[in-house]
Amino acid sequence: MAEGAGTQLLKDGSDADFELTCTPCGEDNIREEAIKYCPECQEYLCITCNQHHGRLKATKRHVVVDKDAAKQCLVVAKAKCYYHPDRDIEMYCKTHDMVYCVMCIATEHRLCEGVNKIEAVSKSCVNQTEIQQLLDETKKTKDVLSTTVIKHNDNLTSIDQQRKVIQEKLDSTEMKLIEQICQIKIKTEDSLNEKHASLKEKLNLSIGQSSCKIKELKESEEQLQTITKLDKEQQFVHIKLMKKAATDAFNLEASIGSDGTMSISFTGDEQLKSLVMAANSLGQVISNNGAKKVSEPKHYKIKSKREVYVRMDNDASQCKIADICQLTDGQILVADYQNKKVKQLGVNYKISNTCDLDASPTGICCISKNEIAVKMANNKIQFISIGSSNMARTRVISIEGGIYCGILYFDKEIWISRASGIDIYNISGTLTKKIGDNESPKKKFKSTSVQHMAVSGDTVIVTDYSDGAVCLNKDGTVLRELRDQKLIKTRGVCVADDGTVFLCGYTSNNIVIV
Repeated sequence: MAEGAGTQLLKDGSDADFELTCTPCGEDNIREEAIKYCPECQEYLCITCNQHHGRLKATKRHVVVDKDAAKQCLVVAKAKCYYHPDRDIEMYCKTHDMVYCVMCIATEHRLCEGVNKIEAVSKSCVNQTEIQQLLDETKKTKDVLSTTVIKHNDNLTSIDQQRKVIQEKLDSTEMKLIEQICQIKIKTEDSLNEKHASLKEKLNLSIGQSSCKIKELKESEEQLQTITKLDKEQQFVHIKLMKKAATDAFNLEASIGSDGTMSISFTGDEQLKSLVMAANSLGQVISNNGAKKVSEPKHYKIKSKREVYVRMDNDASQCKIADICQLTDGQILVADYQNKKVKQLGVNYKISNTCDLDASPTGICCISKNEIAVKMANNKIQFISIGSSNMARTRVISIEGGIYCGILYFDKEIWISRASGIDIYNISGTLTKKIGDNESPKKKFKSTSVQHMAVSGDTVIVTDYSDGAVCLNKDGTVLRELRDQKLIKTRGVCVADDGTVFLCGYTSNNIVIV
């Protein structure tokens, strides 16, 4: 590592022959002999650069070595803290089985047990077998990631192609819709032109007939003015003809006038317009993130039954398990109400770890893969950090209703059962919402003892110590009820991966599968 970093062997045309040259000077095409090496910068330094290196705030804490020492042995820079890059890793936390800088220990691990300096715990060097095992695991993980990269690159190509196909479908749909609208428009225009021509023909015919009658009436007027010059017989004839012309004109005016004013109007198809205007897209684009598909509900049958004893020699009372939860790695944690303990079960459900509490636990839930929250009868929630070999109590928050069973971590908030309702707290302990307590005309829960809760997708199943449970959404609205007459005083609930809900009747001693 040391020999490869910044090494420059001078060859043809050099005025000086140095085995190793200064790395910073070399970047400016200046050849200076190197006398030191900085493992953290991975650079060889000449006399001048070494002096500057020791003065700069960013590098003055770096430990440089002689160039010859760098050549002869492997020089490794001190590892830096992930959270504080300017600080060296100097401490080890046994609770979390991880190394940190002093700042991390002071801010995040003050209450952890087994905190020591690296030199105090590194005396027992790791053996070659452990190193080889870690190398094998690293190689395996690297191979898996490489395969994943190839798979994701192929996936990128496929989704690009899918996008292209969908875009072509969108263009095709657009063209079809435009063509259809054009056809509809043409048909409507044809109807418009037809009706316009019909009305225009009627009006032109009326105008022509009226003009002829007007001409006839004018001629009758002229004849009437000279009728006295005619003999009696001709006067009689012309008067009759004039009367007929006047009668015909009157009848024509009456006929035309009865039609009223002709017009053309248009009433749009509001249903078609509403459908088009209400549409937000040409279709639904769905992205599949490859998440596990929910399988069809299984038919569960009891294959075997086994009792597990969690009594310890130092337990003062008979165990009373108030609640149970499971970590992401499969480990089981139980809350022992009588003995004021949280017990961790390992292989074959044997107790592998315990944590004493200040009060009896009434509920327990997972906050993360390494942290749980325990609801206690003294109206407190005790947070516990789960290490590889021990459990450590950390912070505490105050609540109401600690004597009632039921605690749940859902959507970054803590749900607490409390008599006939539920209180929701944020992770800092601030009450954000109350559910129940008959705040609506219709009671949400059948009894005044809300019990355990379980997450089911985006909803929460809550047992209410009656004949079943209710399903709530995030804001506390009741979406549905899960009831069965075979259940009496329902307390326990859990939800399987396939969505199946298991409800446990405390008095009826049975489990009903929904």
